[in-house]
Amino acid sequence: MSGVLETLADLVRIPSINPAYEGGVPEEAAAAYVERFFAARGIETWRQEVFPGRPNLIARLPGSSPGLRVVLEAHTDTVSVGGMTIPPFEPEVRDGNLYGRGSCDTKAGLAAMMHAVAGLHADGIVPQAEVWLVAAADEEHSFRGVLKLCEALDSASAAIVAEPTSLRAVIASKGVVRWKIRTRGRSAHSSKPHLGINAISHMARVIDLLEREAPALAPPPHPLLGPATLNIGIIRGGAQVNFVPAECEIEIDRRLLPGERTEGVLAEYDRLLDRLRPEIDVVMDVPMLADEALETPASSAVAAVASRVLERLGLDPEPCGVPYGSDASKLSRHGVPSMIFGPGSIDRAHAAVEFVECDQVLQAERFFREFLLEFGK
Repeated sequence: MSGVLETLADLVRIPSINPAYEGGVPEEAAAAYVERFFAARGIETWRQEVFPGRPNLIARLPGSSPGLRVVLEAHTDTVSVGGMTIPPFEPEVRDGNLYGRGSCDTKAGLAAMMHAVAGLHADGIVPQAEVWLVAAADEEHSFRGVLKLCEALDSASAAIVAEPTSLRAVIASKGVVRWKIRTRGRSAHSSKPHLGINAISHMARVIDLLEREAPALAPPPHPLLGPATLNIGIIRGGAQVNFVPAECEIEIDRRLLPGERTEGVLAEYDRLLDRLRPEIDVVMDVPMLADEALETPASSAVAAVASRVLERLGLDPEPCGVPYGSDASKLSRHGVPSMIFGPGSIDRAHAAVEFVECDQVLQAERFFREFLLEFGK
């Protein structure tokens, strides 16, 4: 097995489930592995504490051109292992794939980045741009790792964030806002429902309105991302079957397109609910999560260099978009031209059987090396 695949297998063996999820294990052990990897090769590292026992690990490779910096970022946390039908932390290579939790999302991208940086250093090559490789915490829950990174990152010329993109250069991704809507009624005995106000029945009217009118509230489809979407993912209501329910709530996931702003989107939905007020007591809570979309011009240096390298490697050079979010949008808002790239398919991420194609991991290592060699020339 090649060095990068051995490193990937080592990373998969380290449980690093985001502590927000069942069976959570802080990312410290994964960060320590990356730290030892670079220390053994004489490459400078330091830590940023995100939460206690949950650091970002940053490795630095000097560059020859002052003012140029490239950030390579990959998260060390994974989702839970609930529902998996393979051993999550016993990496196995078969049929050209490496299996295990995090193998695809996104320890494969991290391993490829690590070996690209270490290979340049071992060969005595100083790239034009200084390189920061960041193994970041907490991508799978609240993005606190990349936000902590941005606090220390005064500037950068480009960033590539590892996610499973099937080796495509991703320059656009949807944002997201998640919030709750609540209807309030009045409890009564179920034998006399006319004495109460049924919050669940009122919520049914809210849901019907949302699903009918959501398309009209969305902007035109994006050429790389398609339409904005709305999904009602959770509903809760009622105390027991023989009560008229006094409360009901839903949780909404709305995917944002470039140009949409959280405040404007929420204001539109609040105005929509005015159609039901005051007949229905309905309120919107503040968002639980908000992250705006990523859109990096295809003409930017990070995208242009990536396309040239991909074409040279015989891979698809055409930039594309994805519907999911990543740490890249936060780096972009911080002023860093950013894209997403990595081995594996997003369809394997979070799956009962997670795996990554070994040949894609090897190709990703070559891509990162060639990108760092070319950027800034």
